Amino acid sequence: MSANVFIRSALSTCTLAAALAAGAPGAMAQTAPQTLRIGLSSEPTAMDPHYHQVTPNDAMTSHIFETLIGQDAKMNLVPRLATAWKAVDDTTWEFTLRDGVKFSNGQPFTPQDVIFTLCRAFHNEQSIGGSYLSVVQKLASIDVRDGNVLVIKTHLPYPLLPNDLTRNAMLWSGIVEHGPIRFEPKNNCGVTGPWPTISDFNSGKSAIGTGPYTLKSYVKGSAIELARNDAYWGDKPAWPNVRLIPVPAAGPRLTGLLAGDFDLIENPAARDVKRISETPGFGYVITPSVRVVYFQFDVARSPSPMVRAADGKNPLQDVRVRRAISMAIDRKAITDRIMDGAATPANQFLPDGMFGTLQPPPELKYDPAAARKLLAEAGYPDGFELTISSTNDRYINDAQISQAVAQYLSRVGIKTTVDAMTRSVYFPKRAKREFSFAMGGWSSETGEASSFLQYWVSAFDKEHGLGTSNYGGYNNPAFDKVFKRALTTVDPAVREKLLQESLTLALADLPSIPLHFESSIWAFGKGLTYEGRADQYTLAMSAKPAN
Repeated sequence: MSANVFIRSALSTCTLAAALAAGAPGAMAQTAPQTLRIGLSSEPTAMDPHYHQVTPNDAMTSHIFETLIGQDAKMNLVPRLATAWKAVDDTTWEFTLRDGVKFSNGQPFTPQDVIFTLCRAFHNEQSIGGSYLSVVQKLASIDVRDGNVLVIKTHLPYPLLPNDLTRNAMLWSGIVEHGPIRFEPKNNCGVTGPWPTISDFNSGKSAIGTGPYTLKSYVKGSAIELARNDAYWGDKPAWPNVRLIPVPAAGPRLTGLLAGDFDLIENPAARDVKRISETPGFGYVITPSVRVVYFQFDVARSPSPMVRAADGKNPLQDVRVRRAISMAIDRKAITDRIMDGAATPANQFLPDGMFGTLQPPPELKYDPAAARKLLAEAGYPDGFELTISSTNDRYINDAQISQAVAQYLSRVGIKTTVDAMTRSVYFPKRAKREFSFAMGGWSSETGEASSFLQYWVSAFDKEHGLGTSNYGGYNNPAFDKVFKRALTTVDPAVREKLLQESLTLALADLPSIPLHFESSIWAFGKGLTYEGRADQYTLAMSAKPAN
């Protein structure tokens, strides 16, 4: 993916001087503020870093917890709690842990904490979707050598282990009662007391990490308060305190920024970029992301809960119907009119140029006439009834996108309604498979085509951590055969070809249809600069005082 970043700042020397003289909102204060105030478009649902693999949660907990391996703003792998890693053979990896790291309570970070963390994924009944379990299920053993070297063996060749470990945040083993910690998930890994719960993290009791900030308070629907961890091993963040406030509507977020209530906001409306650029003392950054917005079909059940057809069947099980729905949607119009140009139409599940993607992919054309023809061929010349299920507070313009898609489908004879709901309601319902045609958004953490396919297209395979988000129940043995070979192939050239073959099969069958790739926008004032990230994380650490 091209990770070009477009930055436009109104903080020129002359403008800033004028703003200071005039006392304009957003002007840099004479003394450095002690609290960085951030307006969030989507609120984290928990402080437990292993609860739900969604961007707001992962971004939030990244302030408090760290992983063995991190990613920079362009999603390149960088050292965190591990300073080095290497593959010894196809199924053996070595990770050298960083010396001198302490948790926020002063306790040292040890190999025992890593083993405890990876064990916890097997014993976290509150997690949604098994996102974190899929990684640790591939591990056969973990041993310690020379005091600070972890030797991890996997059941099968696992070329993406370092990439996948970028999302397993390390916990302090002292948050539970335990004896000697060992990687024996079936025997509770040496833990003798209860495993931590979401409430333990939300209250701060178990929110003990090695990150640059500590949790002061989390009041759902109100604010999250962080305090700088002055014992942090890495670069100290610029602000002693951070206050993150959820404001779901873009208009009030921007108003708060311009009024001086916020120093930084995420996802202002693209149509407001011009206003930001013309307001002295404020700036913005636009960064292309790897997040694809898509719709997932229920292809397993007939009938399906939110589809009504004259024959009583589930039309979504017919690939001709799925192709017709894709053809009925004008992706370019959505990106131009609803996303105001801050998005790119998607013809595959990852941006062009990423490892394993099709170059170029087949175009998912807008052709309503062909869509009507396909519906007739499938036995639905008069269409059917369908409900689109979506969030209204998670993805950029998610409710408006769903309404637009509903209008496109109605024009080809599919009578479509929209049920848009808050994400706290939506995600648990989707995990219970209560929907038939459901919106989703996925950011590829690994930087290659396997990310989306592993979770959303693969048939559910608990043992190997596959298909954990395959809520549509898609099952294609031909796809699974090729894709499983890709996951266990170490040779990059061979793996790339297998991933491309997997993508070709998925796009031919369309268990999900990609719509577009989001671009992320951050706006800021008060003499700040902000480094936009391809993973869409809003991090206090990425904000810096302007020079």
